[in-house]
Amino acid sequence: MTIDALIFDFDGLLLDTETTLLESWRFEWRQHGLELSEHGFFADHGGDVNEERYAALAAAVGPAYDRAASHARRTTYRRGLNQRLEPAPGIRAWFREAGELGLRLAVASSSHEDHVRGNLVRTGLAADITVLACGNEVAAHKPDPAVYLLALKRLGVAAERAVAFEDTPHGVAAAQAAGLRCVAIPNLYVEKARFAAADLVLPSAATAPLSEVLAGLPERRTRRP
Repeated sequence: MTIDALIFDFDGLLLDTETTLLESWRFEWRQHGLELSEHGFFADHGGDVNEERYAALAAAVGPAYDRAASHARRTTYRRGLNQRLEPAPGIRAWFREAGELGLRLAVASSSHEDHVRGNLVRTGLAADITVLACGNEVAAHKPDPAVYLLALKRLGVAAERAVAFEDTPHGVAAAQAAGLRCVAIPNLYVEKARFAAADLVLPSAATAPLSEVLAGLPERRTRRP
């Protein structure tokens, strides 16, 4: 099967922004003398759940909690962490190889375009990306396939001629619901056993050259009606 395009998730896959998100919230809880548990922190769907996180912190702190000051302090801290992030191991090499193979690259993320584009530009990855499709542009988030369908539409590529790369089970479900084969590179906060549905699971992009990964994919599964 000929492959024309690759579609990557962003958070936790291209950059480890999942860790900076968690650390920014741990930092903010500690400003109030509290500790945040990692358990249950990450949602099983895409999209912004920070309002629920602020509500949980407000309940823990009590009436003295200042939501605006808390948000400003946490987001400033996270921006500082993100400024130091580099692409995940193997990603730069995969992007270079994709260019050599003539493959177009897209990003399909549940996050807001400002967050995605800003980090892609800062790390130099944006120059290789043909298409962005982001959470603020669709009505539903992963595991809904909307953002992948938008990416495919903008690429002008049929699903059977593209491959997705994801770091979460709900991301894999979204890609496959859009008719894509999906390579999973689980992030640090998801049990590896939850990726049984992925077409291929790798520990990192540094595991093998991109050409070997694509050659090792099974034939596209027949979608259920």
